[in-house]
Amino acid sequence: MSKKLSMTLAASVLALSSLTAGAPALAAADQNPNAKGNGKGQSIPEKIYDWKNSGKKGKLKQVELQILGTSDLHTNFVNYDYYQDKVTNSQSLAKTGVLIEEAREDNPNSLLFDNGDLIQGTPFGSYKVHVDPLEDNELHPAFAALESLDFDATTLGNHEFNFGLEYLDNALEEAPFPVLNANVYDAETGDNRYTPYTIIDKQVVDRRGKEHTIQVGVIGVVAPGIMKWDRAHLEGEVVAEDAFETVEKFLPEVEQAGADVVVVLAHSGMGDEVHTVGEDDITYQLTQLDGVDAIITGHNHDVFPGAFSDLPNVDQEQGTINGTPVVMPGKFGSHLGVIDLTLEPKGKNWRIVDEGAEVREIDSSNDVVAQQVMDAVKEAHEGTVEYIRSPVGETTAPITSYFSLVQDDPSVQIVNNAQLWYAEQQFAGTEYADLPLLSAAAPFKAGGRNGGDYYTNIQTGEIAIKNVADLYVFDNTVFVLKMTGADVKEWLEMSAGQFKQIDPNATAEQSFINEEFRTYNFDIIDGLTYDIDITEAAKYNGSGNVVNADAERIENLQYEGAAIDPNQEFLVVTNNYRASGNFPGVRNASESIDFAYENRQAIQDYILELGTIDPSADGNWQFAAVEGNPNLVFETSNAARSLAEREPAIQYIEVTQNGFAKYGYTIQ
Repeated sequence: MSKKLSMTLAASVLALSSLTAGAPALAAADQNPNAKGNGKGQSIPEKIYDWKNSGKKGKLKQVELQILGTSDLHTNFVNYDYYQDKVTNSQSLAKTGVLIEEAREDNPNSLLFDNGDLIQGTPFGSYKVHVDPLEDNELHPAFAALESLDFDATTLGNHEFNFGLEYLDNALEEAPFPVLNANVYDAETGDNRYTPYTIIDKQVVDRRGKEHTIQVGVIGVVAPGIMKWDRAHLEGEVVAEDAFETVEKFLPEVEQAGADVVVVLAHSGMGDEVHTVGEDDITYQLTQLDGVDAIITGHNHDVFPGAFSDLPNVDQEQGTINGTPVVMPGKFGSHLGVIDLTLEPKGKNWRIVDEGAEVREIDSSNDVVAQQVMDAVKEAHEGTVEYIRSPVGETTAPITSYFSLVQDDPSVQIVNNAQLWYAEQQFAGTEYADLPLLSAAAPFKAGGRNGGDYYTNIQTGEIAIKNVADLYVFDNTVFVLKMTGADVKEWLEMSAGQFKQIDPNATAEQSFINEEFRTYNFDIIDGLTYDIDITEAAKYNGSGNVVNADAERIENLQYEGAAIDPNQEFLVVTNNYRASGNFPGVRNASESIDFAYENRQAIQDYILELGTIDPSADGNWQFAAVEGNPNLVFETSNAARSLAEREPAIQYIEVTQNGFAKYGYTIQ
């Protein structure tokens, strides 16, 4: 990738002042006296780094600019697991803060950015919406946490929109640094709804200790899928444009405003080398844009450098893609992204002469944290802990999701039971009362990319709000879809993509869980019975596109003991995420009914109504019988070892890594 030369300092100041005068969105950000990058300049780091003795090689006039990044924190600020109600050192911004302080000690020429999905994700986020809602002029604790570590800017993630625009506007009002987004526009005026970019006058020192100002342009974009996922909040209010085309559009403007270096905060997945307008994952395409010098990405909850080696022009050692340094720093504060840019002067301009990126994992072996983060959110954290301990009922047996991908599971059954209970009450006495009612739910906590401890695990006895949140981790709302039996079958065909195709006659081990398929897309539809034939190829890929048109994995599909009528109309209870998505079958729904009531709250109401629940699955689905004796294996938490002894179809084999273990599976 070729690197641009910047404008002269005098010309950049003139261009920036001219641009700001004609851009209300930017001017609004500049009026915040506390915002970094507002054209007022920043103080020189107190410590002048001793480059001569640092072991770094290069010309004395060169500047080492360090860009630090977090992403997908999802309100994990304190080293605490709100679902298990205990301290954890495997995540949190308080743990990442230790790495941030160490990185700054190593190089004071540092900027720090967050890549979004900040205000939602744990009961901490829900607490600040429903229990202790934001007051006017109150700083949201999420932004207080970032402020405690002197973040320079952040961007909006897709989950920032979960609570609606009014809540988001209130949260952003007091943000002490720029919160960016360039591809969300006001539906009525067509103007940027948020500040699209900022220019930070970063004061640095070169290897000689001489001071300089480098102007860093920062652009933020979000996956346009927000218009589907939060349609109820956003439709008619905003429009989300293609993220790649938006960065391409703003690059010349940012360069003209004086940027020596351009950083993109892309709350977008990695994607691939083929760009489709409107797709959510466009980071790979951004690496091909001349003028983009560094990228902090996320959304996938993955780690780069590390993952995505199958893509072309990926240099894992250097941390670059198509020559551009990229970091994807995991999730929940698990990693810190570090991008190093070496710049040298050329006349009055700066050029990048070297670049690289890495991710640094937090130390989960100790309880060392950045105390300033803990202090910043202390009140909200303590309130959340008190909130999650409130009892709602009791369970007669443990509820876990360890085996939810291989058999009908109580953790999913309870969600479906609650959704059916809620919808039946809403439809009583209405025109919908006589239509067959089904319910769809998925294993939300089932390991995968989130690790071997990411499972529901509720012990026998009291159920508290923390346990309800453990059953249903998303802030979704109840939707009901009206569709035909044929559409319901296609929905299940899509869900069956959770499994790889097996050879029933092979003797070697066959791992049959498709790890690329998100577990929250493995919908179990209750009210029906059916078999899944995994000797068949999947009909759909993970994006809902047909890949094997004649494939049929769903067999023996019945309603009330009889084969389902493809033309019969059904009502299916689900959530806003699924109802507004592009799932096969779902997209053919003839009617969509929005109850604007949280699924999690419906579960809580259901348990309160019953008082005591019996968490047993009804076994409405199973794998279709196969000939032969295939050697099937899958991974789930190593903590499920003792539970496997009670399951005739499951056999513990050995521990693997990251908290997982290998298990055998026998189709009964």
